[in-house]
Amino acid sequence: MTTETNANAWEEALIAEWRANGGKVLNGPLAGHPLLLMTAIGARSGEPRRSILTYSRDGEDYVVAGTAGGSPKDPAWVANVRANPEVTLESGSEPFPGVATIVDGPERDALWERHVEALPWFADYPAQTGRVIPMIRLTRRA
Repeated sequence: MTTETNANAWEEALIAEWRANGGKVLNGPLAGHPLLLMTAIGARSGEPRRSILTYSRDGEDYVVAGTAGGSPKDPAWVANVRANPEVTLESGSEPFPGVATIVDGPERDALWERHVEALPWFADYPAQTGRVIPMIRLTRRA
């Protein structure tokens, strides 16, 4: 079994548990984390690309950080939403349409601070990555 096959199997099992528990993961390293699924169109492939993301909230909006688990490069999903901000979101219920907005400047900094306040384990990522972590606001479409 390849690493990619193992990763896909792990992701499928995580999503199945998440859906079975109304948007909560009860086991493993992501137990208790606020998770959502985002499907974006691949910037190069044009194909749907699914990402499991940890979020915080800003009012009704979801806020996600492009940490890539501490990698020095942005995750691929950031390029995807930059190229096509129309996304599908799922947060413990049925999927719904959304729009992704990459936030810059003082608003980005404020979102980052609130994100770290809600999810303290994110605090170490800037030093690990050596880059400014992109902050993305996900807004539900009517």
